[in-house]
Amino acid sequence: MNENATIKENQHDPLKTAVVAIIGRPSAGKSTFLNTACQENVSIVSPIPQTTRNAIKGIVNTSYGQLIFIDTPGYHDSEKKLNLRLRSVTETQLEDIDCVLYIIDSTRDPGEEEVHTAELLKNLQAKTVVAINKTDLSASKTGPVRNFISQQLKEIPANRIFEMSAEKDIGINEVLKGLYDISPEGAPIYDEELATDQDLTFRICEVIRGEAINRLEQEIPHAVYVEVADVEHRNDGKKLWIRAFLCVERDSQKGIVIGKGAAKIKEIRMAAIRKLSEIYIQKIDLDLQVKVDKNWRQKDFTINKLIPN
Repeated sequence: MNENATIKENQHDPLKTAVVAIIGRPSAGKSTFLNTACQENVSIVSPIPQTTRNAIKGIVNTSYGQLIFIDTPGYHDSEKKLNLRLRSVTETQLEDIDCVLYIIDSTRDPGEEEVHTAELLKNLQAKTVVAINKTDLSASKTGPVRNFISQQLKEIPANRIFEMSAEKDIGINEVLKGLYDISPEGAPIYDEELATDQDLTFRICEVIRGEAINRLEQEIPHAVYVEVADVEHRNDGKKLWIRAFLCVERDSQKGIVIGKGAAKIKEIRMAAIRKLSEIYIQKIDLDLQVKVDKNWRQKDFTINKLIPN
């Protein structure tokens, strides 16, 4: 574990433990922050908005204690069925948390969607830390963002507003320390070696989906989900055999995901194997196919399966 995750100060102070919801608009950098803080690829990172569909949990252990982060879907104004469920996931995570980390993209002007996001935190300002992200970029404009915060969330003091670059690992320590400062005392809940509590099947799905959406264009990434049909431990546990499906909404999308001469699905498969091999010690054998689940984003059954209430 590198210096970012140790923060070796106040060794004799009582340990603190907190559940922290990460809130922000799509593409604000929530998943990037989580992966950087945990020093492991816990959540999918993609330039495509609303990549995160579930409340992804990442665990950070330092000498101050344990922060259990919940990466929520980007809060997005839309009345589509899937988007409404994603908003519900975000709102639900705010009900039983100790702290909130509100991440704002400093390269975008705060607009109506940012106002709606900030409104979620009106009654949670006493336990909210703000991280102004992407301040390393030339397009960053921290002044308007700070003005927005002072107008919308007046009760958050200046010493709980930080500037950072989640991608470059700049300012992460300060954000973590700010969260510890408002966290309750308590013993760690999870083992110190854990970076996430995701089960095997869920993590496989997320790895495959992440590798797929970063290789697909236009609307197709939003039309993809992953179904793991079988997972077997073979060769006395030395091999992890997986059979999974990339599911799309239309036959025309199936051909695009497979690609000419099956080149695209092979590329996704090999990338997923490489990523899974970084996580699990077993040899990975992945049988990956594509199938159509017509108009699945309009089906309550499928949405409930992928994003439980």
